[in-house]
Amino acid sequence: MAAPKRGCFITFEGGEGVGKSTQAQLLAERLRDAGFTIVTTREPGGSPRAEALRRVILSGAAQPFGPSGEAILFSAARIDHIDKKIEPALAAGQWVICDRFADSTRAYQGAAGKLDKGLIDSLERVAVGDTKPDLTLILDMPIERSLARAAERRDPGAAPDRFEGESRGFHEALRQAFLDIAAAEPRRCVVIDADHPSDEVAKAIWATVRERLRVRPRARGKRS
Repeated sequence: MAAPKRGCFITFEGGEGVGKSTQAQLLAERLRDAGFTIVTTREPGGSPRAEALRRVILSGAAQPFGPSGEAILFSAARIDHIDKKIEPALAAGQWVICDRFADSTRAYQGAAGKLDKGLIDSLERVAVGDTKPDLTLILDMPIERSLARAAERRDPGAAPDRFEGESRGFHEALRQAFLDIAAAEPRRCVVIDADHPSDEVAKAIWATVRERLRVRPRARGKRS
């Protein structure tokens, strides 16, 4: 029996409150309806060890170690995530949709955190290797809107997490970092204007996925 064709790897990126999690789930539903087997996941997290590191990072417990310490923890989580979840799914012919991936480390710890690019590149080579996204959807909107949406989604009385609580200047640098990544890698990255109703953003994403990955509905019973 021939080995299954390798699946596609799609990542969602962007700042706080831009709607990545919502749009990742909507795209997963659309692709399942088209006959694909979809695995959804997130970073930091996605595997038991990586989820444990997620709790440490987002609680702010790793903040005293600075951007370099956080980048190393993110990379450790990413290694386990790839080994335990992403690579097995792709090898089995499944499509993987991930809410954040290596571009977030480039943007958060690299550009906004002013961490040396050489260190970021080295960590990415070790952690990611050849497991690179086929398509990265970068959701973008003005900082005022994204931070307001991030605040709205928090439980009443809950404090901002480690990154939501950063300064406006940090979030401006973060937004620009993602736009710079998209400009540097146009074959992989597409910027999506997320400052619209959710259904309109979902339509733009679906059109992009169909065009870039040549998605065609599959016959039922022939999922991969």
